[in-house]
Amino acid sequence: MGLIEISFFYFAIVAVLTAILAITRPNPVYSVLFLVACMFHVAGLFILLGAEFLAALQILVPAGALMILYLFVVFLFNLTEMKGSRTTHRQTAIAGIVSLVLVTLLVILTVQGVFPGPFKELVQSQVGDNVSYVGGSLYTTFIFPFELASLVLLVVLFGAIVLGKREEQE
Repeated sequence: MGLIEISFFYFAIVAVLTAILAITRPNPVYSVLFLVACMFHVAGLFILLGAEFLAALQILVPAGALMILYLFVVFLFNLTEMKGSRTTHRQTAIAGIVSLVLVTLLVILTVQGVFPGPFKELVQSQVGDNVSYVGGSLYTTFIFPFELASLVLLVVLFGAIVLGKREEQE
């Protein structure tokens, strides 16, 4: 097993573990920090796939801007650890069963070697200038989702301004 395979397993395992820790921590600040760690490890996976531009975008946009926004919201609403409010929902058992089935299916497909073929072909077909490829597909094929995402971010910005400028009630 070479350095690339060891790096892949490191990034994949840590990304999954930090994602699980992000959704299971009762303290929202710790959840955001684990989510940032997850985003950095996903960027590492992008680097292993040869998509350096996407890795840079992964670090700048989700791990940078959105996580800072999440932290501002956590501190704005003064969210603290909710002690004693941990309840189980009706969907917990169903979600556990579905997760177990999906993880089992993923392990079976990985062991059978279904995944490596398409990923190798994808990486080999996209070798070249990542910036021109991403930019070209972003502004031609994916122009509508790109503009829709920018509209959603604009609405989030207005919402943050409204929440930040709210007047104190007497």
